[in-house]
Amino acid sequence: MITIQWYPGHMTKAKRAMKEDIRLVDLIIELVDARAPLSSRNPDMDDLGKGKARLILLNKSDLADERENESWITYFSGLGYQVVKMNCRTGAGLKQINGAVLEACKEKLERDKRKGILNRPIRAMVVGIPNVGKSTFINAFAGKACAKTGNKPGVTKGNQWIKLNKNLELLDTPGILWPRFEDQEVGLKLAYIGSINDEILNKEELALSLIQFLMEEYPDVLKERYQTEEEQPVLIFQQIAKIRGCLKKGGEYDLNRAANLFFDDFRSGKLGRITLERPASA
Repeated sequence: MITIQWYPGHMTKAKRAMKEDIRLVDLIIELVDARAPLSSRNPDMDDLGKGKARLILLNKSDLADERENESWITYFSGLGYQVVKMNCRTGAGLKQINGAVLEACKEKLERDKRKGILNRPIRAMVVGIPNVGKSTFINAFAGKACAKTGNKPGVTKGNQWIKLNKNLELLDTPGILWPRFEDQEVGLKLAYIGSINDEILNKEELALSLIQFLMEEYPDVLKERYQTEEEQPVLIFQQIAKIRGCLKKGGEYDLNRAANLFFDDFRSGKLGRITLERPASA
């Protein structure tokens, strides 16, 4: 089993700041990766967010198996969360968010009304693990570039308030993981989707592990993308290297380069819509 741990020092500081700021908000908007909705949820958030209204955004839903998207919406709704599936890059699902925010904060708004407090904006903290798309979501939702974005984990380093309109203010927070993955399957899935710094990973081992998963759950995607009928992960991996032209002098396979290209294919959706876990696993 591949062992994965990644918890840079700035995450400890970010978690402390989050604990301080959570007292100031009415709502927690939590982004998860639709390909691994359970593994990409920081378990600390349920503790930190006690008593707060909750909204879960299934981001990158265009990359996930559509049947499983619906299953996860049913699962999280059953736990009492408001849920919206979306794609921050294209803006799909953004129009549903204002309604979901109002629904999530219905009790708070009714309390304010009874006390005679009118027009006080809802303050929401946006949380999520690294590279899940928080800053892209905020920029798309606000309609302007007000949060730093990047295609690698750890771009947002500090908390920043963003006033969207007179009814809603957002607090952007850095992506934080938790100090230890008790289940290494969780670490694996986060490595697959790019939420762990690639530089600390053995990409060749990781590629073999993902190939094994795809052989079991989505066997046709490997056959279609890489024209392979092989039935062993190592031989499929070699075929990927061959078909993508990853050869060194003397004809030896360049498996490191092949692994990088393979993960590019997976993360960009070129292998098709793939979900790494199902609600039954919860």
